[in-house]
Amino acid sequence: MKLKAILRLTVASAVLHCQNLWAQQPPPSAPASASSIGSTAVGVVKQVDVTAGTVTIAHEAIAGLNWPAMTMTFSVKDKALFDKLAVDRKVQFTVAKQGAAYVVTSVRPSPQ
Repeated sequence: MKLKAILRLTVASAVLHCQNLWAQQPPPSAPASASSIGSTAVGVVKQVDVTAGTVTIAHEAIAGLNWPAMTMTFSVKDKALFDKLAVDRKVQFTVAKQGAAYVVTSVRPSPQ
């Protein structure tokens, strides 16, 4: 009888100890998604609107975002990127989710 009581106390103590250790662990951080860190794509510039800060690109499928090929208008993060954007130019660009919008964060000429 005493042995059973000692065993119960030992098990209860071990359970409490494990619960305390678990509670002290920091919560796991969410891994960065492709949309927040940016996905690279290739496309052809269809329209540039410096005043509105946007570019329209007919892009190939973007696997990192699970998007099919389509034509989209994006905001441009940095006005200096407009120097690399011209209608009918094929570009490689990075697009990232910022808030509710997808924004072009980098641009470079794409090999033909």
